[in-house]
Amino acid sequence: MQWLKIILLRTLRASSIFTVSILLLLALAGCRSRGEAESHHQHAAGDVGKLSNPQAAPEDYRAADKASPITKEWASLFDGKTLEGWAITDFSAHGPVKVEDGKIILESGAMTGVNFTNAIPRVNYEIELDAMRVDGGDFFCGLTFPVKENPCSFIVGGWGGGVVGLSSLDGEDAAHNETMQVMKFDDGRWYHIRLRVTAEKIQAWIDKEQVVDVSIADRNIGIRIELELSKPLGIATYSTTGAIKNIRMHRI
Repeated sequence: MQWLKIILLRTLRASSIFTVSILLLLALAGCRSRGEAESHHQHAAGDVGKLSNPQAAPEDYRAADKASPITKEWASLFDGKTLEGWAITDFSAHGPVKVEDGKIILESGAMTGVNFTNAIPRVNYEIELDAMRVDGGDFFCGLTFPVKENPCSFIVGGWGGGVVGLSSLDGEDAAHNETMQVMKFDDGRWYHIRLRVTAEKIQAWIDKEQVVDVSIADRNIGIRIELELSKPLGIATYSTTGAIKNIRMHRI
């Protein structure tokens, strides 16, 4: 029987070593997996940060600004007949886009928009257009525009139909920063929208009323991730059919 006890003890000892080895391997694998997961999470968070507040090298915006043929004279960006100079923004589940009776119709979708495809100024310019909410209950003009190397959006009629403001300032969107106003917009009525961008300020008017006058010195300028595809100059609607016409721009 003594030999049997010896065999059993050796077997148990070997089994213990094997078990400990397996546990150590599992623990190491778990640490590696956690490390990889944390690294992936940090990388993903970095990507989101870039999307919500993209940064370009200063020479990039200066080169783009210099490449634009826009001068101090007002230049039309829409011929009233075709989408020449514009592309339909590749938003997921966007509605149809068409030109009709001198206007661009952005039919209701999850988000529908157009992007200007030619070079534009990146600072010290004005852009103006006429916009109408045909039907729907949210923004009928989300105008995305450049501020030097950063993008920003002027939202007209968002958050249920009435919010006006800039998205985003210091990470806060139009409903939560100091540019927020609530206005009433009637379906079927044209509103004249004018935006002025300088190195020091962003200003905006609806008809003759100034609705934005904000200093951007030492401010973090960005956009909501949903409007990334509108860069650098685009116009979009959200769950709303909108119409746009008389789009023009000049340097100041």
